Amino acid sequence: MLMRTDPFRELDRLAQQLMGTGTWSRPSAMPMDAYREGDEYVVAFDLPGVTADAIDIDVERNMLTVKAERRPVAKADDVQMELSERPLGAFSRQIVLADTLDTEHIKADYDAGVLTLRIPIAERAKPRKVSIGVGSGHKEISG
Repeated sequence: MLMRTDPFRELDRLAQQLMGTGTWSRPSAMPMDAYREGDEYVVAFDLPGVTADAIDIDVERNMLTVKAERRPVAKADDVQMELSERPLGAFSRQIVLADTLDTEHIKADYDAGVLTLRIPIAERAKPRKVSIGVGSGHKEISG
C-alpha cells in the first residue's frame, strides 16, 4: 500500500473533485523546446505516456496546432486506485510560424515520449548571392 504524507495534496484532490476538474480536464499546454539547427527549426514537445496514434498535428496557413490525448490505462474491476497524480485528457499547443518557414515539408518523429517537428527554412529566406551591374560588367555580392 502507498502512504502519502502531504496533507495539502489530499486537499487539492478533494477541491478538484468538488469543482469537477478531476483527471479529465480542459486542454492544457504541453512543455516544449524550440531551436534552430542548420537550415531547420526544431520544436520538441514532451508527451510522456501518449501513444503516437493519439497525437494530431495540423498546419493552417502559418498556425501549427499539436493536440494529444493521454488516455487512462485499462484497469480490472477489482483494482482500487490508491494514488492518481498523472493528468489525463487533452493537451494542446498552438504556435504561429514565421513566413520564412516551409510549412509544406514539416517532418514529425515520436520517440521516448518526445514529439520532434523539423521545419525547414524556406528557400526564399536563405541567404543568397545577388548580381549587380557595375559599368559594363556584373559584380556578385552576398545578400
